[in-house]
Amino acid sequence: MITAGAAAGIALVALGMVLTPGPNMVYLVSRSLSQGRRAGLVSLLGTVTGFVVFMTLANLGLAVVFVAVPWLYIGLKAAGAAYLLFLAWQTLRPGGVGLFEARDLPRDSAGRLFRMGLLTNLLNPKAAVMYLALIPQFISPELGHVAAQGFALGAIQIAVSFAVNGAIVFAAAGVASFLGRRPSWVRWQRRVTGGLLAAVGVRLAIDAPARAAA
Repeated sequence: MITAGAAAGIALVALGMVLTPGPNMVYLVSRSLSQGRRAGLVSLLGTVTGFVVFMTLANLGLAVVFVAVPWLYIGLKAAGAAYLLFLAWQTLRPGGVGLFEARDLPRDSAGRLFRMGLLTNLLNPKAAVMYLALIPQFISPELGHVAAQGFALGAIQIAVSFAVNGAIVFAAAGVASFLGRRPSWVRWQRRVTGGLLAAVGVRLAIDAPARAAA
């Protein structure tokens, strides 16, 4: 159905994207630190469901809608860029809080954690870019069953994202404790995280005017 090269390629792309700080990582870490691993895992199930929604809609023709009405795609990318730049500012500004710094957040129910995880991912520009621009590049029409290829590649991306984000949820408390004992490391973690968020946001802002078909 899909070639080994396509499977390996999408796995590497997915790994690179999930390791770059973004809305999903910020939300999952914040919930894991404030409410514990169970809350982080419930939130993770919400983000995974968001990926499933993107995968299903993309393979049912959502990409065609964005090509036909490109301003929808441009608007999504622009909004995502603005959100990432806001997160970067929140991290880098004086008195800002780093990704793995504990913070007081209201305790939410499992249902709300799931819904917020889902919503965070549905508004995540990286998820949109993955399914509307990157995964289609690994589909080979000559192999037939284009939709089946899309679902298979999407399943690989979801598996990689689930594994990495699951590891982040379980490691969040340990990393926070480690950084808490090393104030200088906390400052560098904020700078690196904020810089990466800003870099992705700027890249999306630059690419926002591009048509969905690009």
